[in-house]
Amino acid sequence: MKKRVKPQSLQALRERRRQIDLIDQKLLSLLNRRLSFALEIGKIKKERREKVYNPKREDEILKRLNLINRGPLMEEDLKKIFKKIMRACRKSQNLMPR
Repeated sequence: MKKRVKPQSLQALRERRRQIDLIDQKLLSLLNRRLSFALEIGKIKKERREKVYNPKREDEILKRLNLINRGPLMEEDLKKIFKKIMRACRKSQNLMPR
């Protein structure tokens, strides 16, 4: 037998999903903005004949983010997410014409 869902529960669910959709839009915009800056950095690095990948810098970023993270995002997940973001930025930097 199916339980009846309260109308206010459905309304709350829809509202939370709408809020998540708005956050996703903002995240996408911020990720694209971040990538634009990373591409500018990639150009500078190429001019200076520096490698795109800088593990020390990436470790610094992860440590800084972990220090300011107040959750509920766990450290392990934070690192996975930002490593993926940095990897995508490096990939785009490496695809830039010389």
